[in-house]
Amino acid sequence: MNALISVSDKTGILEFAQALHALGIKLLSTGGTAKLLADAGLPVTEVAEVTGFPEMLDGRVKTLHPKVHGGLLARRDVPAHMAALKEHAIDTIDLLVVNLYPFEATVAKPGCTLEDAIENIDIGGPAMVRSAAKNWKDVGVLTDASQYPVALAELKASGKLSDKTKFAFSVAAFNRISQYDGAISDYLSRIQEDGSHTLFPGQSNGRFVKLQDLRYGENPHQQAAFYRDLYPAPGSLVTAKQLQGKELSYNNIADADAAWECVKSFDTPACVIVKHANPCGVAVGKDALEAYSKAFKTDPTSAFGGIIAFNRPMDRAAAEAVSKQFVEVLMAPGYSADALEVFKSKVNVRILEIALPPGGKTDWENGRNAVDVKRIGSGLLMQTADNRELSVDELKVVSKKQPTPQQLQDLLFAWKVAKYVKSNAIVFCADGMTMGVGAGQMSRLDSARIASIKAQHAGLTLSGTAVASDAFFPFRDGLDVVVDAGATSVIQPGGSMRDQEVIDAADERGVVMVLSGVRHFRH
Repeated sequence: MNALISVSDKTGILEFAQALHALGIKLLSTGGTAKLLADAGLPVTEVAEVTGFPEMLDGRVKTLHPKVHGGLLARRDVPAHMAALKEHAIDTIDLLVVNLYPFEATVAKPGCTLEDAIENIDIGGPAMVRSAAKNWKDVGVLTDASQYPVALAELKASGKLSDKTKFAFSVAAFNRISQYDGAISDYLSRIQEDGSHTLFPGQSNGRFVKLQDLRYGENPHQQAAFYRDLYPAPGSLVTAKQLQGKELSYNNIADADAAWECVKSFDTPACVIVKHANPCGVAVGKDALEAYSKAFKTDPTSAFGGIIAFNRPMDRAAAEAVSKQFVEVLMAPGYSADALEVFKSKVNVRILEIALPPGGKTDWENGRNAVDVKRIGSGLLMQTADNRELSVDELKVVSKKQPTPQQLQDLLFAWKVAKYVKSNAIVFCADGMTMGVGAGQMSRLDSARIASIKAQHAGLTLSGTAVASDAFFPFRDGLDVVVDAGATSVIQPGGSMRDQEVIDAADERGVVMVLSGVRHFRH
């Protein structure tokens, strides 16, 4: 048996080659890999000796040769193929171990030039991988170090790789080539005529890995699966570890993402409860228990069967409070042992642990998507993600009445929550908690009315609350509804032809009005 080894990432390759040699497998190699193996005392034949041609053009040409590709592509069950190999003195290559030039890592470096990127486009590697993967019945192709133990176990047990393993390796190889070519296409098609890079490539190449098939989609008659980015960001939902509970559903995952993205946006201990993609309760507190208790008060009815997210580890006290309600999914950066003990009897509760990024909570923003994508008929809509944060210095007070420091704090809290509520969004807040949420209505007026009705049902008073509207009030009637409900301060983007009419209404009603200059539609 002959094995050709040519790798850029040499993780584990020496130990793997030593094991292959011990099994009596002849080693072929190229360049730096050949030197590494030879320096370790392994008998290795350089590909240049096999082909009769030296590596040339700074290593650009070394394996693009019939004696390499013939050995990979020849079908052992076709006599004519084997006769051709014999006629041209070509040996079969039965095992190919290749990983590619680090194109993705290269272009991810700050200051990467086009020349750097081009030089890290592998040609010979992908060509060999494709040849071996096409001829998978006769050739095992390994493209990742994680495959080495699997291959060795089978080779030691039976002297060969099973068809099942060779086919799995072939699929993995074609997936890797697809990912690699997609990365090259994405990078190069972002380059503009002036040399700058646009955020949106000329061709969009999705590179996602399936995590699991789901029981069904939004509804039982729909099929579904869950995928993650090829290189997921630490602290993102797809990195979650499920500690207990039933399998996640399509709707669980969608709602969990809404809750997780919202709770990550708070610097202090926070809790977010989501139902049908909308926050129905959001609050901050001195710890997880206080944050949850306040968030739950917003809308206990909607919280039933909801998704709950914390941005701090959960202790037993918080767990005992949450366990009193029916919860579908619980998320946090961590759990104390006694907190997990509380949920052991509730075996259906899905508990997810999403570890903090290496840099801690302050790095959570790096787990946010840079680009959002929405599927439409035979196409995609792509946009930069709505990661816009608002500081108090950006607020413009347009009313005669000036906000107090507490009102400014409440307004910013309400604004942060409104960003995650489906449009049209109206959010009442006070003292670090939501008091009423109106979401997803065709009329902003109706959202305002629903928010106040929700507060009444929860037994909360809206007197003295702050209100956020995700887009401008087109008429004064929406403002009148929230003020009638008890609001004393309002934040909205502004930008309507009737802004002055609404500002005058605020002055007439004696309330504070602040403009953000930012709109947060969420469809």
